Amino acid sequence: MPKEPSPSLNPIEDSAWRALTYIANHLVKTLGEDLATETQISLPEYVVLVHLSEAESQQLRIGDLASISALSPSRMSRLVDEMSKRGLVTKGRLPEDGRCMLATLTPAGLKALQVTYPTQLRNVRRRVFDLLTEDDVEALNVALWKIRNGLEATSQAAMFDK
Repeated sequence: MPKEPSPSLNPIEDSAWRALTYIANHLVKTLGEDLATETQISLPEYVVLVHLSEAESQQLRIGDLASISALSPSRMSRLVDEMSKRGLVTKGRLPEDGRCMLATLTPAGLKALQVTYPTQLRNVRRRVFDLLTEDDVEALNVALWKIRNGLEATSQAAMFDK
């Protein structure tokens, strides 16, 4: 049975959608360019370092890192390999499940994160939060978490459907 077409976006929805897609496409690009210009860490590497630094024992499965970073497992595996060559992380098999690969933050990776963090913080503040009022930030936070939670619920539901 064919799906019924969705109703068109109203002008405010259309405007919000266009702004969101512009921001999603350009903010990642500009923040990545900022990091590349000012540090030795790419934006995807920075995301990996942050997640590993916050994880229990500073390690995560490659598949979990891929999921939270919105990268494919194969792309994440290659990224971890690249980072491993630079001494930022190690990659090894999970002891209790030899099929599963694990990324672990190294002391050099933690140091790189500590050095890179002020640059990322300054650029995020300059490109996003300095442009908004406190009320704007509160409203943005609520709206973005509603979207994030909806995406996460959809993603989890799709996993169970397989």
